[in-house]
Amino acid sequence: MTDLKPNKGKLLIAEPALTGDVSFNRSVVLLAEHNDEGSVGFILNKPLEYFINDLISEISIPFQVYNGGPVEQDNLYFIHRVPHLIENSIEISDGIYWGGDFEKIIDLINKQVISEHDIRFFLGYSGWSSLQLDRELSSKSWIVVRNDYLSDIINKSADAFWKEKMLELGGSYLLWSNSPENPSLN
Repeated sequence: MTDLKPNKGKLLIAEPALTGDVSFNRSVVLLAEHNDEGSVGFILNKPLEYFINDLISEISIPFQVYNGGPVEQDNLYFIHRVPHLIENSIEISDGIYWGGDFEKIIDLINKQVISEHDIRFFLGYSGWSSLQLDRELSSKSWIVVRNDYLSDIINKSADAFWKEKMLELGGSYLLWSNSPENPSLN
């Protein structure tokens, strides 16, 4: 188990008890911001059936789009690791950034200067009001862990990410690592 505090750049791992939660069941969330006013993060392991070129006609290359969370799902967000190419980026931590000049991103993707290994797109985000995340942590809804992948987290496969984190946590979490996504179907 871990007693880390939530901070920018940390990962939130959904506790197995969140199995009834449609948005966060088996989620791994990268915290992009955490302060007295609230928290913002992006779910890393929920790919959607959309590609960026399905949503933005000016982009010609099909980068995967992920469900970033239940808030503002009609808005596009992104994290990346190329702040030297994208002005107005905000550092999360350890070489990971979010936001920046979207027109520049369109141009850089189309010119193949930015690849899918440099950026990840999300519809929506995960948001918590002031102290809401702290209450959810107290009720054991989340486990806070370090992001040992640093900026390589952008390339982390979504397929078995949550299961991998359960295995790393060990102990009673080992049982959950092999459980079906919906235990009632077992």
